[in-house]
Amino acid sequence: MGKFDGKVVLITGGARGQGRSHALAFAREGADVAFCDIAAQLDSVPYRMARPEDLDETVKLVEELDRRCVAVRADVRDQGQVQAFVDQARTELGRVDILLANAGIFSFSTIADMTEDLWQEMIDVNLTGVYHAMRAVLPIMIEQGSGRIIATSSTAGKMGFPNVGHYVATKWGVIGLVKSVAQEVGAHGITVNAICPTSVDTDMIQNEAAYRLFLPDLENPTRDDAAPAFQTLNAIPVPWIEPVDISNAMLFLASDEARYITGETLAVAAGSTATNAG
Repeated sequence: MGKFDGKVVLITGGARGQGRSHALAFAREGADVAFCDIAAQLDSVPYRMARPEDLDETVKLVEELDRRCVAVRADVRDQGQVQAFVDQARTELGRVDILLANAGIFSFSTIADMTEDLWQEMIDVNLTGVYHAMRAVLPIMIEQGSGRIIATSSTAGKMGFPNVGHYVATKWGVIGLVKSVAQEVGAHGITVNAICPTSVDTDMIQNEAAYRLFLPDLENPTRDDAAPAFQTLNAIPVPWIEPVDISNAMLFLASDEARYITGETLAVAAGSTATNAG
């Protein structure tokens, strides 16, 4: 028996990386899975984003765990597409118990040099996308009198970082949104929380543009070059954590063991926020 037998989890940005890890973690615990992903490249993003074949691979891996899986290509910037995803998931899987608002992007620029498009795309995906997902599931959860919503913020949502001010702004915004919605829906049996990871070993940071944040003077920096610099962020001497570390936190916050935890942030951060009061 799994912790989430008979439950349905919805995941935004589920085609690969943390989202795929979450899908598999919940499937192993008995949940059926629905996920969406844009599965296309955005011009502002300096690394390869998910592709349609990544959706297919996640479906295959979930179904190998003998769980049902619904995969939808949807852009979280578009409320209509997100609503259609949620409606399809509910129709095919019968219910909506858990939302993991995970979809996000990363890009780099100083504020002084930032283009309007770079700023707006970040806000639209990382913050408005979380709002769209919450807005789509909340009427269902309110009607059924229960639900778990967990958004992916970041350690950047607890402090400031140069060259990623637009990203930082979205992750602070996600925390404020989580805390506000938690107060709005607590009486309906719904909890709303955020997880704040340090660097996670996914394509979002494993790319040359991210390495250059730390090694601007090194030509063609590699993963091995960047690892010591990333490690300086964390009290535990690791450069990055694994997607499963975030999935484990998601499992906890979605479980009955966390039934009275709401409006909170959980840092899975290898000590990178240990000196921060928040």
